[in-house]
Amino acid sequence: MTNAKELGPNSPLIGQPGSRARLMTPALVLDLDAMERNIARMRDFAEAHEISLRPHCKTHKSIAVARLQIDAGALGIGAATLGEAEVMGGGGIPGVLVTSPVIADSKIDALMALNGRAEGLMQTLDNMQNLRALDAAAGQAGKPLDVVIDVDVGLHRTGAAGVGDAVALVEAAVAATNLNYAGVQGYAGHIMHIEDYGERRATNIVDTKPLNDTCAALAEKNLTPAIVTGAGTGTYDIDAELGVMSEMQVGSYAVMDVEYRDVHCQSGGDWLFEPALFVRATVVSANHDGHATIDAGLKCFATDGPLPQFASGAPVGSSYGFYGDEHGRIAFARSNERLALGDAVECIVPHCDPTINLHDVYHCVRGDTLVDIWPVDARGRH
Repeated sequence: MTNAKELGPNSPLIGQPGSRARLMTPALVLDLDAMERNIARMRDFAEAHEISLRPHCKTHKSIAVARLQIDAGALGIGAATLGEAEVMGGGGIPGVLVTSPVIADSKIDALMALNGRAEGLMQTLDNMQNLRALDAAAGQAGKPLDVVIDVDVGLHRTGAAGVGDAVALVEAAVAATNLNYAGVQGYAGHIMHIEDYGERRATNIVDTKPLNDTCAALAEKNLTPAIVTGAGTGTYDIDAELGVMSEMQVGSYAVMDVEYRDVHCQSGGDWLFEPALFVRATVVSANHDGHATIDAGLKCFATDGPLPQFASGAPVGSSYGFYGDEHGRIAFARSNERLALGDAVECIVPHCDPTINLHDVYHCVRGDTLVDIWPVDARGRH
């Protein structure tokens, strides 16, 4: 059980009205009302389009968030790494799909141990050598392993390189003594942040063709996959419309970030989902005209994408800049603007997944009140 020390210095504030404004900063803040609305909206969308959800925990790395998604009807949870899968499976989350290959002998042994205790575990693979290794290890462990064949759909990171290779892997999985063929995967991560909707949709249609062709070839051999899994927040509406996927591995929708605010929706209007994740910071220096310094820098935000944006506290038009490991810079839009020492701001995070991985806990709020503190359970798990 998590104790108060592990929850950090803000734990005495839980339940106190107005405690959001009193948080010791920097603090990762999760707006539960907004996140729950996002989860409900994706559930409603999926139900309306008769497609299932297996949300990806690489975004939130939280058993508590995964439970909310399962309770909202998700089939299971996607995990990018064995470490994440161990945390989710160990936390009682069913239907975990490890979406990346597990190769090293030590990791394969750990995978088999997890398969012995986690309900509905599945593992992706894209290589015949790995398939044989998993088959042998599952035989030694005494329990079959459910496997999903990964198909490259243009990202060129993992996945069988062509339809023939994918079909051969499926046939080998079916023939294997200790493996169960569960389905196929195709994740087009390179498409998710194409800003223009028309370009994103057109690229998705072209690049997911190998997955379509694989499914068609498998159907001809009476090997129709039970699940076709993939998609993401950037293509959830496109993939639901195209009808190739039977389930979607959406992740960022639960909390959103600046990267997705820059991506255009089909309607050209606002996203169906709203920002629910923020970093709260405090002004620690205000000695110069034109800017102020806050206590949230490189160690608080992902640096692989856009800059954080201010959600509250900073004058309209202000922009964020990194000012070192521990500090950020608020650049004011007008020369006469200032913030005082101790003033607080909240920033929409730039890229949610790696930002969350920099923090130990979520400070869960409803309105102006800190209602709970949740650990980032799978932080740093590879």
